[in-house]
Amino acid sequence: MLSQIPIEVEKLKGKDLDKQILRIGMIAELDAVNLYEQLAAMTRNKKLKAMLLDIAREEKTHVGEFQALLLELDKEQVEELEKGKREVEEL
Repeated sequence: MLSQIPIEVEKLKGKDLDKQILRIGMIAELDAVNLYEQLAAMTRNKKLKAMLLDIAREEKTHVGEFQALLLELDKEQVEELEKGKREVEEL
């Protein structure tokens, strides 16, 4: 993983631990998306570019899986995402 885990996970318990595990999974998947898209932008090989972009799309699906479960466990996260969406729409 390119990013560092931002907290000491071993100090957490229960739902707090589960929420952080999900967030760490999201970080890892987003790192992978960035990596594959950057590599795709660098190559001139069309097959390699297509493969890398396909893998990046799969990683985005994984982000969605982590996020879906996180939203089940963290209702505050749901509220804050909606708040952020409204703020963007107001721009």
